[in-house]
Amino acid sequence: MFTEFAQYVLNGLVLGALVALPALGLTLIFSVQGFVNFSVAAQMTVGAYAAWFAGAHLGWSPVVMLLFAFVVPGMLGIATDRLALAPIRRQSGAHTALMLAVVSIALNLAIENALRFLFGSDLNSFDLPIERNLQVWGLSVGPQQLRNLVTALVIAVALAAFFSLTRWGKAMRAVADNTDLARLKGIEPRNLSNLATFIGMGLAGIGGSLLAIDTSVDPSTGSRLILIIFAASVLGGLTSLYGAVLGALIIGVAGEVAMIAMPPVYQSLTAFLAILFILLVKPTGLFAGTAGVRK
Repeated sequence: MFTEFAQYVLNGLVLGALVALPALGLTLIFSVQGFVNFSVAAQMTVGAYAAWFAGAHLGWSPVVMLLFAFVVPGMLGIATDRLALAPIRRQSGAHTALMLAVVSIALNLAIENALRFLFGSDLNSFDLPIERNLQVWGLSVGPQQLRNLVTALVIAVALAAFFSLTRWGKAMRAVADNTDLARLKGIEPRNLSNLATFIGMGLAGIGGSLLAIDTSVDPSTGSRLILIIFAASVLGGLTSLYGAVLGALIIGVAGEVAMIAMPPVYQSLTAFLAILFILLVKPTGLFAGTAGVRK
């Protein structure tokens, strides 16, 4: 019984590590731009297709493949932001954040359907050799799952260092805290907004590519996880990068452990319940105020 429980926890940590990357992207964009950009799900799928195309058709190495999966959704994210979201952001009003969220949902659907038009609705897998699962203390884990876990952790640490040590990271935190004050200090919020979009969507793309390498990619790859990604960010407080990572791990473990008592088809129910619980009990999130884009 304990081994079975530990296996579910391990599976949840692996899933949580993958979800943490798009959750970090969502949190980063919200911190700098002030709205929830739901098109992060579609950009996750874009990254998955970019990695699949680079690996299966161009024969690129895994490292270059992941870089490609970072750059393509990052650039597409900036293009769609300038085309559809930036004009609305300039119209400051009481309902601007809501309008931006709605438009981002429309963007998500448009990108998803564009991918369906280009690549069809079939599942696409990477041409990788089959590897035996590793057995440790009665627990089973795939080598690719371990690689995904390590990659996600390395990226999270690198992002934390970027915000703590670099001039661009510190400037981005300044814009997140107070845009007007940052402008007085000579920081151009528009440039940092583009950088936040590029990094945020790029992180989502890498998350999608890692998921696709472990399973497969289809046009709904990101949309199937959007509720879990959003729940992770809400749990973390929407402005805390560390909170987004911890929220993703908690949601991942809770979703897997819940399958002991209910069918897998209801796994997303835990994410919905987490959002409901946080909004009712602690709307600022469990980790708001911890180190992140905003402090």
